[in-house]
Amino acid sequence: MIEVRPFAELGGANHGWLNARHHFSFAGYYDNLRMSWGQLRVWNDDEIAPHSGFPPHPHQDMEIITYVREGAITHQDNLGNKGRTEAGDVQVMSAGTGIAHSEYNLEDETTRIFQIWIMPTEYGAEPSWGTRPFPKGERSGSFVTLASGIDEGSDALHIRANARLVAATLKAGQSAEYRLENGRRAYLVAAKGRYEVNGIAAEARDGVAVRDVDVLSFTASEDSEIVLVDVA
Repeated sequence: MIEVRPFAELGGANHGWLNARHHFSFAGYYDNLRMSWGQLRVWNDDEIAPHSGFPPHPHQDMEIITYVREGAITHQDNLGNKGRTEAGDVQVMSAGTGIAHSEYNLEDETTRIFQIWIMPTEYGAEPSWGTRPFPKGERSGSFVTLASGIDEGSDALHIRANARLVAATLKAGQSAEYRLENGRRAYLVAAKGRYEVNGIAAEARDGVAVRDVDVLSFTASEDSEIVLVDVA
């Protein structure tokens, strides 16, 4: 099953400084048919105005991944962590027993992010945060793992979840494959571009929910940047 969820049909709200669209039920948006996708609980498409952002607030027992599409996001938390994550890179926060953090766009341009929450396999652990740049050339034409709880020994940022986040950039006309193990699901969104997955067309910011498919075959009809979460 491959189901396209058009961006125009997503829930959300425009708060002025934040224009948020929700692929799954979140905050004031509720759809009992879109509560989660396997262990994936949240995929928010956020546009954050310059010199604004999320003030300090708490989380507990959730794996929170931020994929920066455009601009940059600056993180600070009560553990003393502080860092800036730029477009194409990711940050990971394992909320564990509890963490309070802020996320601000300190840039002069709008920052656009995907915020992804995955339910953990380990509860009550120590909270943590991490980010690092990933060479953009490595994901050209193929999927590269950026965050994972199932790829031991890889360079990916660690998450406490039975999941991985991968990304690929495809030039127009270029193709790539991603294989799903038996019983696993995928949810994917293109940060930009237009493409087909197993012959089904999708555009930037559309959600694509996948289950009971072994091989996902992608072909870009224009330059595309595809982000995919593989979950149990």
